[in-house]
Amino acid sequence: MTRMFLLLGLTLVWMGACTPETSTAPELPASAAEKLDRIDLRTPLPLPPMMAKRQKENMRDHLLVVKEIIGALVSDDFATIERAAQRIGFSEGTRQMCTRMGAAAPGFTEQALAFHQRVDRVAAAAREGDRVGVLEQLGATLEICTACHATWKQQVVDEATWERLASTGPSSQEKQH
Repeated sequence: MTRMFLLLGLTLVWMGACTPETSTAPELPASAAEKLDRIDLRTPLPLPPMMAKRQKENMRDHLLVVKEIIGALVSDDFATIERAAQRIGFSEGTRQMCTRMGAAAPGFTEQALAFHQRVDRVAAAAREGDRVGVLEQLGATLEICTACHATWKQQVVDEATWERLASTGPSSQEKQH
C-alpha cells in the first residue's frame, strides 16, 4: 500500500511539472539554442515541424491517460482504467505512426512500440481487477517513458531534410520488402 501511495505521489509531482503549454514560450536566441543542443547529449529525433507538434500533443495525451488511470485506481474503477489504457495501447495506427516518426532515427520506433505494447498490460490487469498488477504495469510503462525521454530529443528539421533522412532510416527498408 505504501508503494502505491509513493507511486501515486511521485506521478502527481511529475505530472505537475509537465503541464501542457498554455502559451507560446519565447524562442531562445540562436546562440543559446545551439549551446543547449551541444550540452544535451540525447540522440536527435529528426521531425518536420507538424510531426514534432503532433508528437508533443501525443505525449501530453499520454500524461492525461496516466492521470486518468491513477484517479481511477483511487476508487478501483477498473473499467475506466482499461478504457484509458486502451486509448494509448498498441494498434495498427500506432504502429504506423511510430514507424513514421522514427523513420529518421534508428531505434526510436522499437522503443515507442514497446511503450504502447506495455500499456496493453495495464489494460489487461484492469480487466482482471488486479490493482497491484495495474500499478506494476503502470510503473513499468513509466520506466519506458523515462528511458525514451532520456534517450531522445526532438530535432525539428525542414521537410526536405526529413525526407532525405527518412529515406535512409529504418522504415525505408520496410518499404522495400
